[in-house]
Amino acid sequence: MVLLNIAYYTFIIVVSIQLIYYLFLFSKFAFLNPKHKTQKNIALSILICAKNEAKNLKNYLPHILNQEYPDFEIILINDNSHDKTLDIMEDFAAKHRNIKIVNVIPTETFYGNKKYALTLGIKAAKNEYLVFTDADCKPNSNHWLKEISTNFSNTKSIVLGYGAYAKIKNSFLNKLIRFETLLTALQYFSYAKSGIPFMGVGRNLAYKKEVFFNANGFINHMQIRSGDDDLFINQVANTKNTSICFTKESFTISNPKTTFKDWILQKRRHVSTANYYKAGHKILLALFYISQFLFYTLAITLFITTYAWQIVLPIFILRLIVFYIVFGKTSKKLEEKDLIIFLPFLEIFLIGMQLVIFIINFIAKPKYWK
Repeated sequence: MVLLNIAYYTFIIVVSIQLIYYLFLFSKFAFLNPKHKTQKNIALSILICAKNEAKNLKNYLPHILNQEYPDFEIILINDNSHDKTLDIMEDFAAKHRNIKIVNVIPTETFYGNKKYALTLGIKAAKNEYLVFTDADCKPNSNHWLKEISTNFSNTKSIVLGYGAYAKIKNSFLNKLIRFETLLTALQYFSYAKSGIPFMGVGRNLAYKKEVFFNANGFINHMQIRSGDDDLFINQVANTKNTSICFTKESFTISNPKTTFKDWILQKRRHVSTANYYKAGHKILLALFYISQFLFYTLAITLFITTYAWQIVLPIFILRLIVFYIVFGKTSKKLEEKDLIIFLPFLEIFLIGMQLVIFIINFIAKPKYWK
């Protein structure tokens, strides 16, 4: 009885923490409407770092070239590919004058280090404003660059965009991947809107070149193979210099993993970088995940034992209602409406998978960019 008493009061505290996150933090993005901003037409450099991406470049680079934007160049970075990536780049460069190729020669010190390749690409860019995406990404519209560029200003030198994943019918894994991406976006957009930006995604990210060089590039975490996007943003973003862009026209769409093995490996790399975030960010992220885990664990325990179920049930339902409202608004905003009906199941499964990934990462280090 004493243990159930402790579980009951802990459950109430956990739900209170969850409600604070959803009502006072995540709602800032969920209920936010994009504002129309004046087109700036500033010169942009789009950077794409590719390693063995010949097929994807052939399929998706035309969508970037077809952007309705007056002044942009594309920096294609070949990071020691072993397929026909460089050949494809050269074919495109021969037909388009705004393409520049950076062919990275591997060195013993920086072998297999994507940050080194990106640094060379950034140095080769002629424009001050840099936009980053991946070789397997397709802009959601021909106005992608226009939407991103409008968010730069005299004070805003970093723009965080949304990198969605393509939908695959009748695939639970695909829904799980898109839900995890939706949750991540809800977090980094909400934190940025609250004045505490902590990450961005390299599939859709922009910042000024001076931000990169003022921070001495990736030097503070060059030894960490991943994190060219989230770790760098965690280092340089602050209340004043960061803007968010979430109009439908500004999304990028990427190919999702199609097997649990590949997805888990990808998430292991992503999760490993969180260990190097600023202390305050780590506390906020860990508290949210722990409260998620305890919410379901304690609720199931109390329901099975029927301990104070008349009180536990309405509290449980209240949290689910708030969860549905916030995620429902976010799902519609980020074009993931088909996930709404599956939300609690996806949340429970993702919590379990994240726990597995944390344990695996604790036992063995994940593999990185090859």
